Parts: sequence; structure tokens; C-alpha cells
Amino acid sequence: MKKIATATLSSIILGALTFNTAFAFSDVENGQAEAINALYDRGVVSGVDHQHFAPKNKISYAQTVQIIVKGLDLNLDLLRFVKKPVASDYFTNIPNDAWYADAFIIAHYNGVEIPKDVNPNAAITREQFGDLLIRALEKKGNFPMIKIAPADIKDADQITPEYQGALQRMLVYKIAALDNNGKLNPKAELTRGEAATWVYNASKVLAAHTQKPAPTESIAVNVEKVNDDVNKVTLSRESKPTGGYAIEITGIQFQQDGRAIITYTLTDPQPDSMNAQVITEPKAVTYVSSKYTAVAEPASK
Repeated sequence: MKKIATATLSSIILGALTFNTAFAFSDVENGQAEAINALYDRGVVSGVDHQHFAPKNKISYAQTVQIIVKGLDLNLDLLRFVKKPVASDYFTNIPNDAWYADAFIIAHYNGVEIPKDVNPNAAITREQFGDLLIRALEKKGNFPMIKIAPADIKDADQITPEYQGALQRMLVYKIAALDNNGKLNPKAELTRGEAATWVYNASKVLAAHTQKPAPTESIAVNVEKVNDDVNKVTLSRESKPTGGYAIEITGIQFQQDGRAIITYTLTDPQPDSMNAQVITEPKAVTYVSSKYTAVAEPASK
């Protein structure tokens, strides 16, 4: 009975695919430590116990769906249901009360194509995992279609044709790499360490793709003559709908090429602040020798 109880406990822990970095994991190699630690910090993964991650153990289909859903932050936040969805609505072998049931539902509604009769306990191959991961990534990030130069995969003839495109894109995104012999080993079963590394790399690709550029704002520079030696320089922002916006001059650097670089910082009202509902044009004033040409630049952080 002890053996059965131990095996059951291990299955539950492995199912969650999570580990605790509060302890040293002697079985995690340097090449996978960054990925595993980063995913742990986000609550995506943990170990089979407090000291081992078991990176060379195989990963099941259920664990695969769970780590992809959590690693790429797939969710149902923008969906509303008349009836709460359950796994049995879409899959014949997924119990509604299974620890991974919600992950399968979330994956389904995020466009991840999973066979209706999938066996959640079956091991997953590298090509199967890669296909699911890339399709989830591209759906989540709304990636555009790209034209790529195919990688020279030495064992490309072993790849299932329907997975070819996704696996090629996976290599282009640098989510995974060929081995020293130029092979992908598509039919080999994926390990826990490889799964964590691939998902971590995919999350970085997603973050880079969806990162919005910092908004830019033009600053007007107005120069008025005070006398033959001094000019009044006014920096002004674009019109704002309320008070609370400001511009502050932080310094002036006089350059040998005749420029006076006026550095500035911008301040916007806090979300919970009370400000007058009036159109404003924030301004800041300084005075510069007429020998120099005034130029405005944001202060370095």
C-alpha cells in the first residue's frame, strides 16, 4: 500500500508541474535554471519535492496544457457564458473534476486545437508540444503571418507534416533549438526541463511582441528676446484636458557647437487625484544667453 500511496502523491505533484525555489534543486542544470526559477516566481511550476525538480522526467498531455495555459497567461477574462463551461462539453476523456480540467477549457476557448478524445495521461512528444505551444502563442499575441527561411532540420523527414510550419516558426522565434547534430528529434518524448524552458522562452517572445512603445509627446520651444544678451525660453506641452499636468526644467547644458540643451521632465496627474476640469497648456520658463540656440531634450532617467 505504501508504494501505491507514494505513486499517487507523486502523480498529483507532477500534475501541478510546480516547484519551490526556497530550496536548492540539485538536479536542475544551469541551462534550465533561469527558466525554471522564472516560471516558479510566477506560480507556473514547482518540483516533485523540496529538493528535486526532476527535469528529465516525461511530461503528460495534461501537464502540457496546464503549463502552456499558465505560462502564456491564457484566460477567459473577456468571455461571458450563459452556462458555465465544463470539460465534458468538449472532451470525452477529461473528467470535470480533474485538476487540469479548467486548463483544457481555457485552452479550447483560446483557439488551441486539442483532439476531442485526447488522453490526458499520455506522454507528449516534442513535435506535439511545440505545435500546441506555438499555436497558443500566436493566438494569444495575434501574431501576423510571416515568411521564413526554413531551418535545415536534419531529421525533418520524421516530423508529422501538419506540425512542420509551427515547428519551423518555433525555431525562428528561438523558443527551441536543434541539437548538435542539427536534429529536432520530433518523436522523442518531451521532458519537464525542456517544457519549462520552451514555455519560458515563448513567454519572453510574447512579452516582446505585445510590449507597447512608450507614448511620445512633442515639446514646443519658444524663444523671446529679453535684450541683446539674454533670451527667454519657454517649454510648453500639448494642451491637456485637466490640471495636474506639468513640465519642469531640470538643467541646461551649454555645448561647444552653440547649443543650449535644456533638459526637462514631465509629470501627469495621479489616477486618484482631484484636478480642475479645464484645458491647460503646461509651461516652464528659463533664460539663456543669446549666444546659444535653445534645444529641449527629456532628462535621462
